[in-house]
Amino acid sequence: MFRRREPVPFAFVAEADRFRSNVTPPPSGRASFGQIAGRCLLGLTIVAGIVGALVLGMPALSLTHSPTQTQQASHGH
Repeated sequence: MFRRREPVPFAFVAEADRFRSNVTPPPSGRASFGQIAGRCLLGLTIVAGIVGALVLGMPALSLTHSPTQTQQASHGH
């Protein structure tokens, strides 16, 4: 880590920068079949929601006018 440039009034604060724990974290266990299936289902649900929002939202974002508006404009001339 980095060293402090300014003097520190408390020694334990300066020691905290270079403190290393001797406690090792527990090993991570393997995910069960149900957990893997649940994560896949959650991912597919999120992707399907995004795709569905795009499919439903694309007509609203398009710049083309509806056929009724162009027919009304052509009849006006």
